[in-house]
Amino acid sequence: MAKEVAFPQSLPDFQRMFPEEEACLSYLYEVRWPDGFVCPKCGTTERPYRMQARLRVLECSQCGEQTSITAGTVMQDSHTPICTWFWGAYLLTTHIPGMSAVQFQRQLGLGRYETAFQMLHKLRAAMVRPERDRIGGRWPVEIDETLVGGRTRGEGRGVHHKTLVVGAVEIRRGKKFRGTPHSLAVPKRGQTYAGRLRLRVIPDRDRKTLEAFVTANVETGTRVTTDGWEGYKNLRKLGYDHEFLPTLGDPAAIEAALPMIHIVFSNLKTWLLGTHHGVSQKHLQAYLNEYVFRFNRRFYPMVSFNSVLGIGTIVEGPTYEGLYSGEWEHLQPGGVVTNAVGNAIGCEPEEHG
Repeated sequence: MAKEVAFPQSLPDFQRMFPEEEACLSYLYEVRWPDGFVCPKCGTTERPYRMQARLRVLECSQCGEQTSITAGTVMQDSHTPICTWFWGAYLLTTHIPGMSAVQFQRQLGLGRYETAFQMLHKLRAAMVRPERDRIGGRWPVEIDETLVGGRTRGEGRGVHHKTLVVGAVEIRRGKKFRGTPHSLAVPKRGQTYAGRLRLRVIPDRDRKTLEAFVTANVETGTRVTTDGWEGYKNLRKLGYDHEFLPTLGDPAAIEAALPMIHIVFSNLKTWLLGTHHGVSQKHLQAYLNEYVFRFNRRFYPMVSFNSVLGIGTIVEGPTYEGLYSGEWEHLQPGGVVTNAVGNAIGCEPEEHG
């Protein structure tokens, strides 16, 4: 059984736990190999040698194979000091409103904006676990779509360049959490609140597109509530307890029928404008992933630091060239990967949280 790795509960804890590079690398080693190191070449489980001249490198005690602690992680091939990566992960995950690239650059004392921008996107890549659970089950789920983006001027009425986003959120009843590290923001017993969230950029509102999102993100058998859009009308045949509420396009009726998901959409748009002052369409999914990560861990934000480092050891982040050429593919909830313009190109299973 993997041993539990402690994580900092406060800034003083962080300072005590990670005073220098060796402490950061030792922590990363424990997160990456919680069951103990396994040599990728000979398979031995004996503890490897640490190379004092190259702290990131491990050498197998049996065959001499060298392995970098950061290889295959979001920190691979980075020239940024490992301590700076830890500071950045701590700032990003514990600062509740999030951070813009300019603020991130200033806080870490980075010389170039591009370095801050790439680090942030690498950390966002570490916010989507490859094997995430589907939401719902015993909790009902609300599903709807929204348009994200700014206004377009001078191109005629009805013309816009907004991006279509679909979301699904659990509706839960609160309970008290005693003897846990959860924040005081946890709802009281009997109070209705939003549970886990999923958000995805989609190219259209077609039935196949919406059904693919629902089946990839919501457990079969879940009670699902949507508006009366025809793209959802086949969900009962797919095994869902589907309730669709005809709203006839009336905004007030839509708000009344699907209150929780519309609160989520409103807060999402406020966050994108307030923290990031708007984002580009090609990177929107990465920001949605960050928002979902924060939202699903909002009652225990200090755990987020450990989550990012843990996921960051099993996924690779974007390269500088990939980000600026548009070739980097952002992983979407439900495992769908999209290219820079949001076209779905693959499907895999998903993560917890």
